[in-house]
Amino acid sequence: MTELTVEIHVPGAFSQLGFDRAEIQRRVIEWLALSSFTEGRISSGKAAKLLNISRVEFLDLLRARGIAYVNYSAEELQDEFAAVDDLEVKDTQ
Repeated sequence: MTELTVEIHVPGAFSQLGFDRAEIQRRVIEWLALSSFTEGRISSGKAAKLLNISRVEFLDLLRARGIAYVNYSAEELQDEFAAVDDLEVKDTQ
């Protein structure tokens, strides 16, 4: 995988919070992967690969950051609930 070097400017206050260059770089890469995933630009597998972690670890990272893995529309959610209701009815018969 090729690499791209980018210069960014961050407020010096981050160093007072304990962030060193390596931590800032790690967090920027993590943010790029997470935001690209939530925007639908990449899959969870691709995001995991970019972060050099497994897909399961990426799903754990999403959970830790409070990011939903599945983002249903209102209609899709209604369809899912209807499917569950149908399963419950069949189970009790």
